[in-house]
Amino acid sequence: EIYTLSLHDALPISKHTPLRAEELNAANLEGADVYGPDDNNIGNVSHLHGSGQNAKVVVDVGGFLGLGAKPVALDLSRLNFMRDENGKVHATTMMTKDELKNLPEHRD
Repeated sequence: EIYTLSLHDALPISKHTPLRAEELNAANLEGADVYGPDDNNIGNVSHLHGSGQNAKVVVDVGGFLGLGAKPVALDLSRLNFMRDENGKVHATTMMTKDELKNLPEHRD
């Protein structure tokens, strides 16, 4: 037998809505969970440097209950911020936890 999948079958329908440019600010993003390509939680947003599309997002990677996490800075463009059906903001990235951990440690 031959099975075919349409593009529609391969793309899950998401109820998550991307944040608009004017929503990309510290008040909305700080504390947001960050998920990697395998949908595992790989960190959370600690804080931002700058604003708009040139902002740097500092993500705490790894650790447990806030201990032992490594802060790394990413360009805002490396993260996709969304709001779930309950209004909670989160981010996705194509980078893995190991890739983030291998970035230089961010120091304020």
